[in-house]
Amino acid sequence: MDEVNKLGKILIVDDNEDVLFALNLLLEPYTEKIKVATTPDRIEHFMTTFQPDLILLDMNFSRDAISGQEGFESLKQILQIDPQAIVIFMTAYADTDKAVRAIKAGATDFIPKPWEKEKLLATLTSGMRLRQSQREVNILKEQVEALSGQSSPEGDIIGESPIMQEVFATINKLSSTDANILILGENGTGKDVIARLLYRYSPRYGKPFVTIDLGSIPEQLFESELFGFEKGAFTDAKKSKAGRMEVATNGTLFLDEIGNLSLPMQSKLLTAIEKRQISRLGSTQTMPIDVRLICATNADIRHMVDEGSFRQDLLYRINTIEIHIPPLRERGNDIILLAEYFLDRYARKYKKEMRGLTREAKNKLLKYTWPGNVRELQHTMERVVILGDGSLLKPENFQFHVTPKQKKEEEIVLNLEQLERQTIEKAMKLSEG
Repeated sequence: MDEVNKLGKILIVDDNEDVLFALNLLLEPYTEKIKVATTPDRIEHFMTTFQPDLILLDMNFSRDAISGQEGFESLKQILQIDPQAIVIFMTAYADTDKAVRAIKAGATDFIPKPWEKEKLLATLTSGMRLRQSQREVNILKEQVEALSGQSSPEGDIIGESPIMQEVFATINKLSSTDANILILGENGTGKDVIARLLYRYSPRYGKPFVTIDLGSIPEQLFESELFGFEKGAFTDAKKSKAGRMEVATNGTLFLDEIGNLSLPMQSKLLTAIEKRQISRLGSTQTMPIDVRLICATNADIRHMVDEGSFRQDLLYRINTIEIHIPPLRERGNDIILLAEYFLDRYARKYKKEMRGLTREAKNKLLKYTWPGNVRELQHTMERVVILGDGSLLKPENFQFHVTPKQKKEEEIVLNLEQLERQTIEKAMKLSEG
């Protein structure tokens, strides 16, 4: 009976204290924990606080010792709280009709009193297996949902510049490894697309790819999102839910904007990574996890370590390999390649006859600093396609909002270019003289 011992908690509801004592004595060696109730009105309390894996429910109580009506009312109450509850009926007035009616009403099985020990233990084992199967199915459903969202909205990242070729070469080298990876780059550079490429070319491709945007999750929800929770763990926990780490088992977990994690949450994440196990909120049981971790941030993570706002030991755990994604302004002609890609995409989407950009339009795109990087370029191209006319996009189609800081930076660049030009001209005159 080791299988029962591995699988959890039992609630016994019976108005006969001798029966409760005998069952408690019999089942204690085989179960994680047992709670008993002498009246049905305690069921709701134990369902929400104890969260049993299986309920042994007497069919007949003092109000009606023959019909079993109180038992059926209690069953209905239990299934309203947990539609997947495993309920095994017990009664001293067993008959076939009642057993059939009980199963139709939602009970899992039926045990007569007095019980045979081996029959009772076998029924409990079967019920516990069913409960475990339910959990596995629920997790699989969430994994299917995770898998259904695996396609990248942008497809493979586009880039022919030398700096992007280095990024692609690194991804290629990592294709056969299972190392944890930290992706660094400004907002909008495509860190999420790189994460999906790493997943696509990894040994874990085809298993779940689960994303958490840590920048959008309130700190008070971090644990429930990452580790999951049991029903009743907090006010709105109406049913148990697997966390992202549990759903990502055997697959890849992408933690975006990890620099947003507070120190207490960093500590909890580090513990889960080091021990390779988690506990749902509201549960004392631990479960093993096997995930490949990919993290990303736009923050200067080493500066955060120096100032004490990010844990050094967590950084060691998440950055076996680092990948730096360059800002768009450093990628040269990739700007034009991406602009043409988005132009084609949105021209088809909005049914516009636009074929390309004039040379002057390309020059304007190349001179702009793109503080929002690829994301800003994408939104810019969608906007000009929607508002534009004609077959070619011209400079006047592109209107950029330049902040005072960006204007100053552009003036510095222009001054440097002017100084460089003057220096070259001066050197040429000297050589001619």
